[in-house]
Amino acid sequence: MRSTQKTIHNAALGISFTALVAGLAFAAPAYAQSEATQQAAPEIDEIIVTGSRLARVGFDQPTPTTVLGTDEIRQGQRSNLQQVLNDSPQFRPTTTPQVSVGNTSSGNAPVDLRGLGANRTLTLVNGRRFVGQNNLNYVPLGLIKNVDIVTGGASAAYGSDAVAGVVNLILKDSIEGITIGGQTGISSRGDGRRYGADLTMGTSFADGRGQLLFSGEYVKDASIRDRNSRRNLGSAGIVRLNPTDPTDPRQVLLRDVNFGNQASEGLIKSGIFAGQIFNNDGTLRTYRAGTSLAADPSVAFPAQVVGGADAVGLYDALAVTTPLERISTFARASYDMDGIRLWADATYGRSRADYNFIPDIGASANLVMQANNPFLSPEIRGALADAGETSFTYGRFFDGPLMLRYDGTRQQIEGAIGLDADLGSNWLLRAHYSHGEIEWRQRVSNARIVSRFNNAINAVESGGQIVCGINADLDPSNDDAACRPLNLFGYNGPSAEALAYTHGTQRNNTTSKMDAASVEILGDLFSLWAGPVSVAFGAEARWEEQVSKSGALDLAGAYGPLNLYGTPVSGGFNVKEAFGEVALPLLDVDGTVKIDLNGAARYSDYSRSGGIWAWKAGATVGLFDTLLLRGTRSRDIRAPTIAELFTVRSIGVGPLVDQDTEGRAAANPGYNPTPQQVTTFAGGNPDLMPEISKTTTIGATFTPQFMPRFNLSVDYYDITISGAITTLNASSLTLACRLGNTAACDRITRDGTGTVIEVQSNSQNIARFETSGFDIEASYLADLSEVSSGLGSLRIRALATHVRKFVFDTGISRIDTAGDLGSSTANSIPKWRGVLSFTYETEYLGLDARIRYVGSGKFNHQLDGILVNNDISARTYLDLGAQFKVSDRFTLSASVNNVFDRAPPISPTGPVYHDAVGTYFTMGARAKF
Repeated sequence: MRSTQKTIHNAALGISFTALVAGLAFAAPAYAQSEATQQAAPEIDEIIVTGSRLARVGFDQPTPTTVLGTDEIRQGQRSNLQQVLNDSPQFRPTTTPQVSVGNTSSGNAPVDLRGLGANRTLTLVNGRRFVGQNNLNYVPLGLIKNVDIVTGGASAAYGSDAVAGVVNLILKDSIEGITIGGQTGISSRGDGRRYGADLTMGTSFADGRGQLLFSGEYVKDASIRDRNSRRNLGSAGIVRLNPTDPTDPRQVLLRDVNFGNQASEGLIKSGIFAGQIFNNDGTLRTYRAGTSLAADPSVAFPAQVVGGADAVGLYDALAVTTPLERISTFARASYDMDGIRLWADATYGRSRADYNFIPDIGASANLVMQANNPFLSPEIRGALADAGETSFTYGRFFDGPLMLRYDGTRQQIEGAIGLDADLGSNWLLRAHYSHGEIEWRQRVSNARIVSRFNNAINAVESGGQIVCGINADLDPSNDDAACRPLNLFGYNGPSAEALAYTHGTQRNNTTSKMDAASVEILGDLFSLWAGPVSVAFGAEARWEEQVSKSGALDLAGAYGPLNLYGTPVSGGFNVKEAFGEVALPLLDVDGTVKIDLNGAARYSDYSRSGGIWAWKAGATVGLFDTLLLRGTRSRDIRAPTIAELFTVRSIGVGPLVDQDTEGRAAANPGYNPTPQQVTTFAGGNPDLMPEISKTTTIGATFTPQFMPRFNLSVDYYDITISGAITTLNASSLTLACRLGNTAACDRITRDGTGTVIEVQSNSQNIARFETSGFDIEASYLADLSEVSSGLGSLRIRALATHVRKFVFDTGISRIDTAGDLGSSTANSIPKWRGVLSFTYETEYLGLDARIRYVGSGKFNHQLDGILVNNDISARTYLDLGAQFKVSDRFTLSASVNNVFDRAPPISPTGPVYHDAVGTYFTMGARAKF
């Protein structure tokens, strides 16, 4: 097999060649394609019903589906599709530039329906899977016609991962002409600059039977560094309201909660210079401390303080948003001949994020420094010697030159070929094959190598030179000629030579590959009294593999405390599937009653876990062309990921507290509830089974005849996921077993006395999710030209989601987080969230306004009665936009997001649902040829 690098290079050349051919084919200017909802090919009509394999005109899909068109995608001039979807109330912004700070997910843009995790939302392009299937950074916005969001389980139609639902990107399949766009943005504080450019072009040939198209975009987002430039984003924390009163359990969420036991310049915490920090010239000054939050007021340097000019906070050192530079391209060629359409797609994308990551706080608060350290001034050393002090305790916050830095590059390449064939008598054949690869190169530089760091901070003077103590003692066995002494006194104390020795670069290269093949046949089997019985059936196969390689020091666990890449992944699986679907019309009385039944089933045979079924049963009842009632019940699955299966297992031996002790000592006197030599296995688990979800949806859509341009839909959903994959430590597994979780019990091995001797604390099928709620959608289109010519049209659309419950059961705890909005609350999700948009268009002018709403809630409802400011008020954000059509070929646009600069609630780690950037301005221009 050719190397991935060569494959990417060849594919990039292929895409460039396709674009060149398309450009040369333009003999005369042409206008861009019409953005109608459906487009017909010259000989084969393509009907895409997301959530179903059927392609029948007039088929009422029983599974709720929300469609975002070009208006919604354009509003706010978001830089990628992930940001567009995260504004929709059904999605949880799990991984975005503002919530990815402090982790290594930058460059990846997944979406998370229902807050159940991005790995439980399936993303498709034109109904097919793609490699890195939940990363939307590689789909050019200029090519998207609309986005279909299925908000119910759809594994029967599409297989694994469609538990919370499906996001299907419907791409334009016919373009004539060239469209070039540019965009720039900046926040009201002058930071967060964004630059973007895009190109979309297409042409037909062979009398319209062939079509070539290409789309590409480039975006560069700068980071927003200063968290304190935004209200409520600086370091914060939950602390005791009266820390010195042990009888008062109340807590309070405060701004400006910092470390009181360390400083960026270095804080001396013991001896005659206690309470002094270093200037860059090596002299000392008094540490400006904050208000202590310690239970014992006599503690000189408490772990937490409020305020303090020299006190430091972890999140003050992190950015508001991370920077990202990316390019994404897509090319397609298609040709129709005698009832057959042949097509080929190619995509290439690359993204890079390079930024200060997080301070290394593993050993910064309680360093022990020697009083004779030659980096100390002679005056300080002399004073310490006179006082008889040989060492002192030291707190140094590892930011600035000691801060970890992340550099990640992702490259994605994919090619697909397929055909759509008209078999006659209203039967179609569709088939495709795709191959895709992702290369993810990650580097975390300035990572502390623990053993070398300990060597270097013990600096001594020898022969008139400052050297490492290990090279000046009488033991030659511990010498290290490469050791360079490290000066931690003062912000800029460390030298480049010393850092090159004490710090290294954590490395990881991951390659993921996916091959997928699919064939399906669909059509009308026969007709009944109420209409044709439509069926679809077919087979699919998929092969996935992932290889992750880390550096030698990473594998040895040399870095501390964030040894990020010490457990690499290597493995793969394949799955072979067969599926079928049927739509059965029961009754169709024109204009009165229409009843359809819909059923689907899929059998998946996984190479690791074996066979499993997914199915769906649904029905729709249409009344008087005004009211449509719909409902579904489905069994959906999520197969374990390669990382969950094959992350390299680690083995540890150590003590354990057994929390399942009842009756054991009485039954066997030899039982030991606190064994000291328990073998614990962590990492991947090749024996994992697919998660199983049961989903119920019931809803209705209402389109009154007296107001035909108005539509209202209300849908109820209820999702329960059993056997959800999670990880518990060894002691927690014994507790889960005591509470009746048999899957946890199966992971524990006991000897004849009942004493635990071995625990499998790797990934396991022991958790459970339960969530339910309502989705509400309303829209109205007013054709104002009916009132007066030239007035244009006004479109109003509202989307809202109400979450009744969101329960996560780990096997040892069961917590309902619906209404929790605190960033430190896992699975936090508001009870109410919505967006209301207004779009006004004339021939030359477009205006839009969007109101985003996040309902009130609790920081953490488990802290009710304890956290005195646990309530979080609702937030409403206003976005405005305008488009001015200068001519038929040239359009200007501008937008302002968060017009009133609404601040997020106080949060220790940053908001999830609330705007953190503040007011943001964007301007753009677009030209068509």
